[in-house]
Amino acid sequence: MNLKNLSVQNKIHKKILSHLSDKKIFKIFKGFKNSLNVKEKLAIAVSGGPDSLSLAFLAKCYSLKHQVKVKYFIVDHKLRKESSQEAKEVKDILKKINIDCKILPWNGKKPLKNIQAIARDKRYSLLTDECKKNNIKYLLMGHHIDDLSENFLIRLVRGSGLNGLISFNKNSKYKDSNLNITRPLLDVDKKDLIYVAKKVFDFFIKDPSNKNKDFKRTRIRNLLQSLEKEGLDKKKLILTINNLKDSDRSIKFYSERNLIKNAIFLKKKETYILNQNFFDQSHEIIFRSLSKIIQRLGKKHYPVRGKSLNELIRKINTKSSSKVTLGGCFIDRVNETILISKEN
Repeated sequence: MNLKNLSVQNKIHKKILSHLSDKKIFKIFKGFKNSLNVKEKLAIAVSGGPDSLSLAFLAKCYSLKHQVKVKYFIVDHKLRKESSQEAKEVKDILKKINIDCKILPWNGKKPLKNIQAIARDKRYSLLTDECKKNNIKYLLMGHHIDDLSENFLIRLVRGSGLNGLISFNKNSKYKDSNLNITRPLLDVDKKDLIYVAKKVFDFFIKDPSNKNKDFKRTRIRNLLQSLEKEGLDKKKLILTINNLKDSDRSIKFYSERNLIKNAIFLKKKETYILNQNFFDQSHEIIFRSLSKIIQRLGKKHYPVRGKSLNELIRKINTKSSSKVTLGGCFIDRVNETILISKEN
């Protein structure tokens, strides 16, 4: 790079970082930096909404301050006729702060049902494939505190247990990969991210699907607004989620202790031996311990269905179980002992 181009780049970088002189933006960046604390190469998922554009800006500042390489990706779902043009607009906007963003198109036939869930899975698939190609271990998403509240209520409506209700975390692994999904804005309110996007870009995409009442997430979002009028604001809901997370940590502790004290793993035979004390616990401890064993031994990404596991526990407790197959495992009783082995 010649001196003239270097001088131009330095001016752009100073202009980008100058936005941190805004007290509100600096406070958000400080929280972002503390939540992230990663020195490796990063990938940023950009959609064009205020949350993801704010994420792109914050990641750019982070990369300049900490000399971290960052890749930016836009997934074009092609579910609306405007999506490809919008993706190009977002790409052009990001160029203003010296970000080169790659568009990842979703080609092929589109679903007619369960659109949002399938589109979300496809988005993750395209992003993780790109991360793998670039040897990136951290993918940053722009989820914020409003998403956390919505996700909690969606899981509640589905009848999820405690583990499902609080499963939306700042850091998680994507399926069986080494990719870390990171949500450094999960403590930030959406209105504050709108503020950042307006100040930095004076631009963001308004997705019309966010107002489509055919989608459950839209209906849940509207329900949240109604609940706020009744006194259940986001702060109270987050307090409830955090209290549940605290309870979940206690259950995890006792579940792990149950596995250590009352289960033996025979590596050569790929078999777990569970003694009678394993089942002399509260239902939730038994449920989680048993679920982990079956998931681990059966080498499944997702745990077995709760209904099936509850039926297995009932059979074991009433001693009415013969040999059962569940989650890629054989479960059998020998006197007072339960044997769990991998299905061949």
